Amino acid sequence: MTPQCPTPRHEDERVLLGHGAGGRLTAELLDALLLPAIGAPAGPLEDAATLPPVGLPVISTDSFVVSPLSFPGGDIGSLAVHGTVNDLAMRGAQPVALAVSLIIEEGLPLAELRSVVESLGKAAAEAEVPVVTGDTKVVGRGAADRLFITTTGIGRRIPALHPSAARAQPHDAILLSGPIGLHGTAVLSTREGLGFEADITSDSRPLHRLVHALAPHNSDIHTLRDPTRGGLAATLNEIAEASGTGAEIDESALPVPGPVAAACDLLGLDPLHVANEGCLVAYVPEARADDVLHTMRRVPEGASAVRIGRTTAVHPRRVDLLTRVGSRRVVDMPLGEQLPRIC
Repeated sequence: MTPQCPTPRHEDERVLLGHGAGGRLTAELLDALLLPAIGAPAGPLEDAATLPPVGLPVISTDSFVVSPLSFPGGDIGSLAVHGTVNDLAMRGAQPVALAVSLIIEEGLPLAELRSVVESLGKAAAEAEVPVVTGDTKVVGRGAADRLFITTTGIGRRIPALHPSAARAQPHDAILLSGPIGLHGTAVLSTREGLGFEADITSDSRPLHRLVHALAPHNSDIHTLRDPTRGGLAATLNEIAEASGTGAEIDESALPVPGPVAAACDLLGLDPLHVANEGCLVAYVPEARADDVLHTMRRVPEGASAVRIGRTTAVHPRRVDLLTRVGSRRVVDMPLGEQLPRIC
């Protein structure tokens, strides 16, 4: 076996934008620096954690730094609510309360701040998840980029559901609740003035009602994940790594809207790598896939649900894409940042 040269490490290394993209650099930062520093226990990384002892509330925290603050289909305020609610839901929890922290740059127009906060409040009310506490800090010009929001969510475990990335099994069907690529391309088009704003709207929305509808399927729901940073490619690779299963995805089954495909073609992006904020991936036994799809399609958030592939034991921890022309290619974990500041 040929020895591998270690990745060079230097004392003057710096954090890169790619370290926050949800891909390979993010995994390296977590594994090599952050997780050892805080003494985190070994095991799969999930979107939310159950507080010890087992059975007590589920907790999740997330920070939102999207640029621009508003985009077709939402803004940083509604996105903060949806993102945290969805992280709880992906662990089979019903969200019950939110805490919100605002970091505001000096000079941000009060009208813009009011618009974002009102949007946050409206999103929380529509999701029926109250904001119960929070904090506000104002920093000097240049110390932040206009507005950052950190949210912490508390959820109550739905007794029938115990989804985890580690629970995916060979011969699971892989289901997707809706189209991919909408959020990332909507934000990018708005930021760069690419002209796709009229055709592409972010899919940002809460998914806890869809997850609650899946409760009757209880133990058949092996895994739930929302493919945010790093897109569907990162999510599928994370599940493959955590569970030891391989995955085979059918390109012809992927729901990529025409405007998203056009934008990605123009920009040289892979829709599999583009962030989403309103769809989820579910791994269920193949024999139960049709029943679960039927349930998902009865809920507005899952009306466009499709089966996109299956898991396999043939190539553990690897994700393959079966292309439209009959070839096969490996879907790698994204390396770094394709679309900075999208969530």
